[in-house]
Amino acid sequence: MRTHAEISSLTDAVADLVRDGDTVALEGFTHLIPVAAGQELIRQRKRDLTLVRMTPDIVYDQLIGAGCARKLIFSWGGNPGVGSLHRFRAAVQAGELEIEEHSHAGMANRYAAAASGLPFAVLRGYNGTSLPDHTDTIKPITCPFTGEQLTAVPALDLDVGIIHAQRADRQGNVQLWGQTGVQKETVLGARRSIVTVEEIVDELDDKPYSVVLPRWVVTRVCEVPGGAKPSYAQDYYDRDNDAYKAWDATSRDEAEFDKWLEAL
Repeated sequence: MRTHAEISSLTDAVADLVRDGDTVALEGFTHLIPVAAGQELIRQRKRDLTLVRMTPDIVYDQLIGAGCARKLIFSWGGNPGVGSLHRFRAAVQAGELEIEEHSHAGMANRYAAAASGLPFAVLRGYNGTSLPDHTDTIKPITCPFTGEQLTAVPALDLDVGIIHAQRADRQGNVQLWGQTGVQKETVLGARRSIVTVEEIVDELDDKPYSVVLPRWVVTRVCEVPGGAKPSYAQDYYDRDNDAYKAWDATSRDEAEFDKWLEAL
C-alpha cells in the first residue's frame, strides 16, 4: 500500500503511468477539467486509448483528432455553449472511433461502482429508453427482493484516472472544491492516478464542502498552474469563453486543426 503520492512533472507522470491501449478517464465537471494532462497525452503520442468521460468536450476533441483514441465511453459530447465537436464527429463518420453511449446517471453509477470495488451498479434510469438496444453494457436485472425490473451497468475498468484540483500538500493529499463531479470516484476507481494541481502548499487549509483525496489513494501529483484552462478553476481563474468559441473554427477545418496540432 502506498503511504504517499509521488510528486513529479506532468511529463514524467504521463510517461510512467499511461500506456498505449489503456482505458483512461479525464474528469472534471464544467471546471477543473484536466486539459493540460490531455494535451500531454497528445504530445507523447499515446495510442489506442479507450477514453472515458461523462461529458467529453474540447480536450477530448483534441485527443480524438490527434489519433490517441480507439474508443470513447461517454454520456454527452459537445463544445459547451458553442456546438459540436468536429474532430469527434469526423472520426465517428469515418468509422475510426468506437463509441459506447450511456446516460449521465449510468456513467456516474459506473464510476461509483468502480470506486466501491463492486462489479456493477443498479439503477432505474434506462427504463423506457432505447439505449439498452444500442449499448451492450446495459443489461436488465430483477430485484431479488421486490421483483422490480431494473438495469445493471458494469463498473468502469480504469487503468488511469486523471483529474485537476486546486491544490495538494507536499505529502500528496489533494483538495478540490466548487462544482465537482466524479473526480473522487475517478481516482478511487482507477489502478493508477494523476492529479494536476494549481499549487502545492505546505498545509491544506479548511475549505467548506471541499473534497480531500488522501495521499495513499493518489499515485502521482503534478503542479501545473493553469492546468484546467480554458475551463475554470474556482478561486484561481475564470472560464475563457472566447477559447471555446475559437475552437469551433479550429476543429471544423482539418487543415486548421493540423496547424494547431503542430504548434502544441
